[in-house]
Amino acid sequence: MNNATMSRSQSLLADLIGFDTTSRESNLQLIDYVRNYLTGLGVACELIFNQERSKANLFATLGPADVPGIVLSGHTDVVPVDGQPWTVPPFTLTEQDGHLYGRGTADMKGYIACVLAAVPALLAEPLRMPVHIALSYDEEVGCLGVRSLLAELERRPVKPLLCIIGEPTELKPVLGHKGKLAMRCAVHGAACHSAYAPQGVNAIEYAAELIGELGRIGSELRDPALHDNRFDPPYSTVQTGVIGGGKALNIVPADCTFDFEVRALPAQDPLEVAQRLQRYAQEQVLPRMQAVNGNTRIQFSELSAYPGLATDARSEAAQLIAQFSGSEAFTTVAFGTEGGLFDAIGVPTVVCGPGSMDQGHKPDEFVSVEQLHGCDAMLARLVLAVRA
Repeated sequence: MNNATMSRSQSLLADLIGFDTTSRESNLQLIDYVRNYLTGLGVACELIFNQERSKANLFATLGPADVPGIVLSGHTDVVPVDGQPWTVPPFTLTEQDGHLYGRGTADMKGYIACVLAAVPALLAEPLRMPVHIALSYDEEVGCLGVRSLLAELERRPVKPLLCIIGEPTELKPVLGHKGKLAMRCAVHGAACHSAYAPQGVNAIEYAAELIGELGRIGSELRDPALHDNRFDPPYSTVQTGVIGGGKALNIVPADCTFDFEVRALPAQDPLEVAQRLQRYAQEQVLPRMQAVNGNTRIQFSELSAYPGLATDARSEAAQLIAQFSGSEAFTTVAFGTEGGLFDAIGVPTVVCGPGSMDQGHKPDEFVSVEQLHGCDAMLARLVLAVRA
């Protein structure tokens, strides 16, 4: 691509895509790049590191910090490209036929590039309220990194009046998404020679029984009385995604683990599903296991969790995003975001960003030039709204 013909947001996106910020990697090179960009424009940045200081959140404020303002929030990590049949280099921005290809273009470095591109316009105006930039790490592995940033925000006396999470929604204003709970169940049985199978406790078979119970719970959640038709599917879902156990066919397996997730409507608590399964395990399954061997057990552990989001369409946050996006056609998305966590500390939150999640997490991920420019226009309307 010819840098001379790029918009500012495209040029910034090209730089951001060049950093491999797959969640297993550090994001510090990208964070340093953003910090240098902002400090070069006179904007102070605060970094909030993880315990190992290998990753960091970034928080910056433009305008007065003593009144409620608007947070523009995005995550810096991306999903892996391993094993995907890319036809373009995933960490080099490639333009073809009006599409900008590269890992993270849609999810969600395109939005971050547009936010950074809007900074000079924000600095050129006297602002009546602040605009905050919040960049997080490890969103893709359970919305983990943003929590320390939110803990810092929660301690501050002035809360923002709106957070815009720039996940790809084709710039449609999104007011709701489901919450998620990911759990691991470890079944510890007792091994023996398969010729004497009744003397052992087959961990795989008991795990299968628990997975079957999960399926029954999931079926109950499909009851039309529990539906919320704003969502697709309109009910909470349960699924088992990973399972492992056993050493050899002639050994009764002593151990089996499986990971399951609950994606719950905002009005439902996903923890209730996990608690139902735990009660079933303790009351119905474990006694039969321990009748054979008293050392057997079933353990549950949480892998990750984040709350759902359900912003009121009549709220000030909803009306602001309608003003910026140019649409009151509020909708919901199936995927989760950090939005529920912002909302949980008292920051009303909406989701609106360039690109489509139909391209996210796939080979040859892209955002269209048109969508990127549309996001630039949305943020230009935000600049007009916050100036004094």
